[in-house]
Amino acid sequence: MVVARAFGKSTADTKKREMERLAALEQLDLLDTPRDDGFDRIVRLIKEIFTIDIGLVTLIDAHRQWYKACSGLSADEVPREDTFCRYVVDYEEPVIVQDATRDPRFAQHPAVTGDSHIRFYAGVPLRTREGHIIGTVCAIDRKPRSFGAKDLAILQELAGAAMDRIELLQSAATDSLTETLTRRAFKQETDQLISLALRHQHNLSCVMLDVDHFKSVNDTYGHAAGDDVLRAVAATCRANLRAGDLLGRLGGEEFCIVLPHIDREGAIAVAEKVRAAISSQPIQGDFGSLSVTASFGVSSLSIVTKDIDTLLAQADAAMYHAKHSGRNRCISWASIGAERAMGSRRRVLKAGAILFNDRRSTIDCTIKTLGIDSAGLSVSSSAGIPPEFVLAIKGEGFETLCQVIAQDRQSVEVAFKI
Repeated sequence: MVVARAFGKSTADTKKREMERLAALEQLDLLDTPRDDGFDRIVRLIKEIFTIDIGLVTLIDAHRQWYKACSGLSADEVPREDTFCRYVVDYEEPVIVQDATRDPRFAQHPAVTGDSHIRFYAGVPLRTREGHIIGTVCAIDRKPRSFGAKDLAILQELAGAAMDRIELLQSAATDSLTETLTRRAFKQETDQLISLALRHQHNLSCVMLDVDHFKSVNDTYGHAAGDDVLRAVAATCRANLRAGDLLGRLGGEEFCIVLPHIDREGAIAVAEKVRAAISSQPIQGDFGSLSVTASFGVSSLSIVTKDIDTLLAQADAAMYHAKHSGRNRCISWASIGAERAMGSRRRVLKAGAILFNDRRSTIDCTIKTLGIDSAGLSVSSSAGIPPEFVLAIKGEGFETLCQVIAQDRQSVEVAFKI
């Protein structure tokens, strides 16, 4: 019955629903946001209530399933095509698999046949008030088990609690761990500062910074040590900024600074000051003494750069160059973008495909920002992506030849070759 519903829809209806779903997810601006105690509590409850190995709260974009909260697995995300949860999105209703070895959809899945040894899966939609499924809440175990109507009702209530938490976070202004601005609050305040700068014709600059090798800190010393590092980095930033500067935490280990009345040269000087302060102050904790560094990208308002999405995209691209140039350094967009002017960008969330090798090779991606001459892409891995390729927007008939401007492990900035 479930399968009939899913595949009874026309291709046009499916594409339309997917575009609407991604638009709803983009509006919430939750992807790649920092860990949250509220969601962590929900996944711990899932494990305790059902006595299972794994609890998840996930968000699903065009190419991946990203774990907003996870207990029992080490990964942060998996390609969408490899997930059990993609069926929840396709069917738009719960999916229960009592024994994956007996289900033809999953019997040969690597998570079932390999070391993960997944046997039981229960996933319910994470559904907005408008009915769009932006992700899932899951109970997973390494042995087969039954899951009755009462169990399903409890899991759906926990999904409702997760959605309530999402709605609550929309109004949060301060990151609970670092006491910096949340991503949403930071962008709102930055928009206001940009409007003032354009109206009164004064300078404004943006500095993006990402803690180097942060994953290895968590893997080696634990998440508590990682939290100490993030708090220390935020405190060092604040100590080296003016009262009117903005500091926000945009991702797990990614921070952004906005500097009103500061031009590009001044912003590079501020970035260098913060970089030196971070690298020169070992962080003390139960783990002992730990030295950390960060990579910085700088961008400034200009005739072309007049909005927050373009400003952040340029700073991101510069930061990726800093990481690929050896880390623990500051690079400005102007130093890498003189030959590749980046016009105005808007934030989107669209399903894309990277086509190369005479179109014989395809990598799914999510388009995060889009302009008339450039785009920012999210991928599961940028390894193997060539310097030039064709970018297609699925369902829109759009294709264009692209050149890579900058890239990180899971992000690619491209300019269109028109």
